[in-house]
Amino acid sequence: MTSSRTRLLSQWKPRRPQWGLALRITLAALLALGFAQSLHLHLPLWAVLTAIIVTQTSVGRSLKTAGDYLIGTIGGAIYGGAITIFVPHHSELGLLGALALAVAPLALLAAIKPNLNVATVTAIIVLLVPTITKVEPLASAIDRVLEVGVGAIVGLAVSFVVLPSRAQGQALAAAARSLELMADALGALLAGLTKGLDNDALHRLQDGIGASLVTLAEIGAEAQRERNAGLSRGPDVAPLVRTLLRLRHDLVIVGRAVTAPLPPSLQDRLGGAVDNLRLAATSHLSACAKALRERRAPPPLGPMEQALAAYVTEVAAVRRDGLIRALPGDQAERFFALGFAMEQLHQNFRDLEMRVTEWALPGKPTARVV
Repeated sequence: MTSSRTRLLSQWKPRRPQWGLALRITLAALLALGFAQSLHLHLPLWAVLTAIIVTQTSVGRSLKTAGDYLIGTIGGAIYGGAITIFVPHHSELGLLGALALAVAPLALLAAIKPNLNVATVTAIIVLLVPTITKVEPLASAIDRVLEVGVGAIVGLAVSFVVLPSRAQGQALAAAARSLELMADALGALLAGLTKGLDNDALHRLQDGIGASLVTLAEIGAEAQRERNAGLSRGPDVAPLVRTLLRLRHDLVIVGRAVTAPLPPSLQDRLGGAVDNLRLAATSHLSACAKALRERRAPPPLGPMEQALAAYVTEVAAVRRDGLIRALPGDQAERFFALGFAMEQLHQNFRDLEMRVTEWALPGKPTARVV
């Protein structure tokens, strides 16, 4: 019994955000229908649909969705109501003309500002509902706004109260995931200097980093929205996002420099230093990811700096011995590009240390290098 319960909990915990969202959506739909019926709204369906649409994965996203939906609905209701009242449409041809007048400008607006695409739907509803049911055009517009208003309020209330999910925590988790992917990619790249590259695997890693950073940027905007509304405290997510973008750029430069293993003469001299640097850098990135998740202070940067200093010392010795002059031009160019990339990586590791420190909670110990 205990093992079954433990197994169930282990399966449930990683899916907690999804279970929470499902619960919020269900409650929002039920409450929206109840309020719409108690207020005797003409079409409770729209209150329910709005509540479901507004209930998002985070409070910040719910705020944006609710604002966009209300603005689009009010604008579409006003415009659709004006078309319904002032444009004659008693015949089929007249109705087609009125529908074109209602849809065309709002469709253009939605193409320019996709967040207002609900305005087109609202205008169509306001125009066509009076032709289907015995409802005055003005009453149709007012009903539509009330129905959406009820749904938006219910959706926001549920998002705030029932297992609220803050975008700030999601942003830290996404940043940690990006750092873990960067650690894997950097390890594969530096290992390629002596063991060769698996280009397919490397492309998958780079694509994964790009996708994770896009997700992080989106969640970061939601976190900033929550912060501006006073719903969360803590640092701005934007500096962390910028630091990770710079680290991604460093990996791109390393990838361009590491298109083939080092020549045997350089592998003999630099292989040990490269392996030590790879282990230190990837361990530091992984430890920073863990520190962000747990809101701890960053791991010490000393091991990575020592490994980098040892690598730089070996590179200087190789240059003094004239081994670089014997390389073909393209190999020498990649070799120097790698040195530049390592220096940029070092600078951005320092920036990362500051960003992780900003998010650390007081009293938590420093994260250990893994």
